[in-house]
Amino acid sequence: MRSHDYGRDILNTPKRKKVREIPAEPGLVVEDPASGFCGAVVKFEYGQVVLEDRHGRHRLFPLNPAGFLLDGEPVTLVKPAPRPQQAKISASGSVKVEGLRAQTAKASRIWVEGKHDAELVERVWGHDLRVEGIVVEPLDGVDELPARIAEFGTAPNRRLGVLVDHLVANSKEQRVVDQIHDANVLVTGHPYVDIWQAVKPRAVKIKAWPVIPRGIPWKEGVCAQLGWGETWQGWQRVLGAVSSYRDVESDLLGAVERLIDFVTVPQD
Repeated sequence: MRSHDYGRDILNTPKRKKVREIPAEPGLVVEDPASGFCGAVVKFEYGQVVLEDRHGRHRLFPLNPAGFLLDGEPVTLVKPAPRPQQAKISASGSVKVEGLRAQTAKASRIWVEGKHDAELVERVWGHDLRVEGIVVEPLDGVDELPARIAEFGTAPNRRLGVLVDHLVANSKEQRVVDQIHDANVLVTGHPYVDIWQAVKPRAVKIKAWPVIPRGIPWKEGVCAQLGWGETWQGWQRVLGAVSSYRDVESDLLGAVERLIDFVTVPQD
């Protein structure tokens, strides 16, 4: 017969509960049970963890197994796994090339109508253009565009991309562009009267761009209606509102991206 005089088997040792391992992310609040010091994880030094209490005092503790309490539960603190480094993004939305060095400009060019166009393109696509070695040059209007192209002398390795304002059906600009028949030239454009309008109104904190009556210079009319002062002051406000491609209209984005591809990607 089995005796009941003895309790459970004294050789049957109960299994010890497994202690959780917790990544010591900055800000995690734990307690050192030996000293009663309670604080948030600040950093690691010499293989130990630094805690900061509510008075701003720092203490250094070894990462012993079950060495801390988290909400009363014994835990083992471990170093967090290193986070993958995220690629930095340029203003145009492309992956930024770190340690970029200036390179000799390629023969191909991108032409825009004026100084403001060039500055806006630089603001959004400047990094991409420096990576590719492409120079943007202002034309001061497109009236003489066919003659300027002939003077430039295009070739398969010497292409031109041209950005035109107000490129809409039956416009003066469209009639000029229709005269161009050169496989090494690509002309794109946007429908706005001026490059200013290609900046989204919300970026410059207005509901919409004003409608300016015929006979009044568009920029002067805009500055007068919005109280922006002189045109140079208005342009500073517009350009300063642009930090990335999200601040400009899709018509301009598509037009410039096509030009950059045309002058940089080898053609079949």
